[in-house]
Amino acid sequence: MLDYGSGNLRSAERALRRVGADVEVTADHRAALAADALVVPGVGAYAACMTGLNAVRGGRIIGERLAGGRPVLGICVGMQILFERGVEHGIESAGCGEWPGTVERLHADVLPHMGWNTVRAAEGSVLFDGLDGDARFYFVHSYGVRKWELVPDSDTLKAPMVTWANHGEDFVAAVENGALCATQFHPEKSGDAGAHLLENWLASTR
Repeated sequence: MLDYGSGNLRSAERALRRVGADVEVTADHRAALAADALVVPGVGAYAACMTGLNAVRGGRIIGERLAGGRPVLGICVGMQILFERGVEHGIESAGCGEWPGTVERLHADVLPHMGWNTVRAAEGSVLFDGLDGDARFYFVHSYGVRKWELVPDSDTLKAPMVTWANHGEDFVAAVENGALCATQFHPEKSGDAGAHLLENWLASTR
């Protein structure tokens, strides 16, 4: 698990251990590259997370892992920073750019969006395999990706699988894109459903 000064590290670590993972929390570049799989958590402001990530060369770690087909899972703001940019309080910050798209404030009567929500899982999803459509996951956020902008360059490029949720409007709840997966919600706070999703992800990395 990548430690860059922003993230719910201990609860995520405990949740991963409960489903059988051998977890090391590290900011070391070499260790993060060598891991069988890497979790990138994140809480708080987009710009602050990017500052912390850049301080440990996190974007480079993620990019190098993905270039070699090595699994990465982003959680909450750890998902958001995988997109091109984030806009909070009128300030635009560059993200890792693994996916085109903008993280922006949700249009909802009540923010933050805090609590349990169902999702509309992508067809063929690995992460949500075996979970019922009424499974609920725990969200805490005011910002998200409201539009999916990625279009495959050719018929041979497989489009990412995008899972959606709704709070005032639709937003991206999870993405599965080869070695790169991410969730807007916190699987480590999502009870049995979250544990099942983490088990699915771990199984996909072996």
